[in-house]
This record gives sequence, structure tokens and C-alpha cells, in this order.
Amino acid sequence: MKLIPLPLPGAFLIHPNRHQDERGYFARTFCTKAFSDAGLVTQFVQCSTSFNIKKGLIRGMHFQAHPYEETKLVRCVMGSIFDVIIDLRIDSASYQRWHGVELSALNGYSLYIPKGFAHGYQVLEDSTEVFYMMDEFYVPESAREMSPDTYDIAWPLKKVKLPGNHST
Repeated sequence: MKLIPLPLPGAFLIHPNRHQDERGYFARTFCTKAFSDAGLVTQFVQCSTSFNIKKGLIRGMHFQAHPYEETKLVRCVMGSIFDVIIDLRIDSASYQRWHGVELSALNGYSLYIPKGFAHGYQVLEDSTEVFYMMDEFYVPESAREMSPDTYDIAWPLKKVKLPGNHST
């Protein structure tokens, strides 16, 4: 696998090396040694999944406040998303900058999001599933959410809202 640094320091796009044959492919999506050698978090304590019914939906921007900030490893396992991170680290050279990447079941990429970032995504296909690994446990009183419109993010699709009272 290749760990490709993104313009926001500490964030990486993970490219799996696929070994293909007539049956399909096999790819490593996480390796403790590769992550450790790059100085990344290797211990994850919680995994979650998010299933998204409708193309155009936006989930985010979410983060956990101090002292429960979390590192996330995010992968789209069905469908595709435009995944966005915002650097909220006050002492960072990229403070309040955002970066977006497409994650899909087809490309197999993962996004490594360090502590101190908000995270969200727009669903690019109906019936899309996203898998998360986190290095901290979810702490409801530390959970924060900000509007996906806060930073003029260039979402690729028209935003869709479902009826009902849904947070992002």
C-alpha cells in the first residue's frame, strides 16, 4: 500500500496495492508496520459503518472536542463519496483549510484523518456504505457538528435533504 500525504499536514490518502487475477483482486487496506513507520496511529478501538440511501446527501462536518479528539481511517466499501476534511488545529499552517477526495468501492482508497480535523462527505451514488476505524471511543458530550456550508466546500452534487429532522 502507498501512503500519500495530502496538502493538510498529517492527513494521508491510502492507495492499496491490488493483486488481480480472473477471480477479482486482493488488497491490504491497513498495515500496522506501514502506519507505524510513517508515524501514524496504529491502534484503533472502535469501528463503525454508515449506510446512505440517497445520492447527494451530506453527512458532516463532525469531530470530537478536546480531550477526546479522534484519528479516523475511512473507507467507502460500497458506492462512492466525496470525502472532506477540515483542519481545526489552531496551531496548524493549514488551519481552517479543507481538502476533498473521492473514495469509492471501485478505487479502494482510504482516508487517514488525524486528530483535530472535522470530517464529512457527500454521497455520490445511491446505496453507499462507509466504514470507519477510530482510535478513541465515542464520547457523546464531546461530539461536535458544524454546518457543511461553513467553509465554502465545493460539493460536487446538488445537496439533497430527506424529510424529517435529521442532523448531518
